[in-house]
Amino acid sequence: MKRYEKAVVCAGLWLALGLAADSPAAEPRQRGPQVLKPFHWDVSAPLKDIRPLQRGRELFLDRAEIRRPRPFHLSRITEALDGALQTRLAPAALITQGIDFDGIGEPNLSVNVAPPDTNGSVGRTINGVGYYIQWVNLSFGVFNKATGQLVFGPADGNTLWSGFGGQCEATNDGDPIVTFDKLANRWVFMQFAVESQPFLQCVAVSQTSNPLGAYNRYAFSYGNLFNDYPKVGVWPDAYYVSYNMFTNGQTFAGGEVCALDRTAMLAGAAASQQCFLLSNFGGLLPSDFDGTILPAAGAPNVVLNFGSNVLDLWKFHVDFANPANTTLSGPTVLPVAAFNEACGTGGSCVTQPGTKNKLDSLGDRLMYRLAYRRFADGHEALVVNHSVANGRNARRSPTAVRWYELRGLAGTPSVFQQGTFTNGDSNFRWMGSAAMDKAGNIAVGYSVSSDTLRPSIRFTGRGPADPAGTLGAEVNLLTGVGSQTGALHRWGDYSSLSVDPDDDCTFWYTNEYLKASGSFNWSTHVGSFKLNNCQ
Repeated sequence: MKRYEKAVVCAGLWLALGLAADSPAAEPRQRGPQVLKPFHWDVSAPLKDIRPLQRGRELFLDRAEIRRPRPFHLSRITEALDGALQTRLAPAALITQGIDFDGIGEPNLSVNVAPPDTNGSVGRTINGVGYYIQWVNLSFGVFNKATGQLVFGPADGNTLWSGFGGQCEATNDGDPIVTFDKLANRWVFMQFAVESQPFLQCVAVSQTSNPLGAYNRYAFSYGNLFNDYPKVGVWPDAYYVSYNMFTNGQTFAGGEVCALDRTAMLAGAAASQQCFLLSNFGGLLPSDFDGTILPAAGAPNVVLNFGSNVLDLWKFHVDFANPANTTLSGPTVLPVAAFNEACGTGGSCVTQPGTKNKLDSLGDRLMYRLAYRRFADGHEALVVNHSVANGRNARRSPTAVRWYELRGLAGTPSVFQQGTFTNGDSNFRWMGSAAMDKAGNIAVGYSVSSDTLRPSIRFTGRGPADPAGTLGAEVNLLTGVGSQTGALHRWGDYSSLSVDPDDDCTFWYTNEYLKASGSFNWSTHVGSFKLNNCQ
């Protein structure tokens, strides 16, 4: 069914996506969702009582995620100047850096898969203990967020499904997401199981705020549709999950977005999902709740992707009691400043010192998360980013981070501000993740590299009173020591910026780097910081 590079199946097949909404193949509005029951569900033993599974290098050869050709192609190369290029820095923000520590990777994990798909989330401190959980391909770890101490793991992802049966227990395929549901103080883990049909999404929801306790576990089936590149958004009425779907794991079928019955999953009951398949779109992201102020009652989840100088926006309203009332409306097409896709077609052009090997920008899609927040004055905001070319010649230009803030979600959505961040130099910046704190500050973390700078981890931020479309001077979180060599171009696939629910101010960022040049020897790092005007 699947072709392999070097060895066995690898998680998260790479696919280049994103058909613009202004293409001739406009997506018709669907009349109703597909309603699917769980393939299987149960309740686990407490995680602290489950032996962490750990597969050593001796069991598997190195393997790289397969990069698939575009199922369709629409050039976003305009050879125009970037219409949102930042030409001056915002006033320097006063930033306090907090704890930082190495995550899962070399040397605490015998790496045998690339890229790591670095992802993590921070939880609330309860009874004096708080956790940061990181999940990479193909392992997760639970850290004490006050000390950075690893208290559980590294453990293979399918450790969470020990005793569950079927593919979720037997396989560990990756493309992982872990997030903290701030509305319920629960942890949500997801990865796919795709060794054979039916293709599954494995979901585990903690029964309490303690990630070492028991989990309500689910397997959702997609039959012969391969549920690639899953991304999750927490919303009051559902867990919204987006996929890039392949028929029989081979032919692109479209982007799919599903609403999973959050209320039922929190209770450990049978939980259905309702899904819409958009055959002419891919690379969708559902909005993910931050903060303490809920959206208006019944507010739909916003789903977003990007096309040729546009953002495409849908509104997903789900009704689990009466699926006939469930709707996915859109897309609303929001014009944005002109840009050229990073590396020309979202491919590999990122340079590194000491090697001709170039890294993949993954510039053909929005980067996780699509972070949502509602403020006390009633306005709502979404922030998101993707990678673009910093120059007319997209294939040879350095890459930069294009970011957006959207408002007017309850009525007529609009792009409130946008910018392309370069820090005024010719370094490559890509693999970003953006979020907003309760004061309205925006932060973006990302990878940075060049002919003279090994892949490193940096972040930047802005205050709500700064000039529109501008970010401040960047801060170095960690300077990489090695370059990725050989024929391994893949880097990241995603990184993760989350906001600490304890103060709703502190950002936690995680991304990858190398301690020494080579292939299949990545490490990851976690760091926290806050803008001082957030109290």
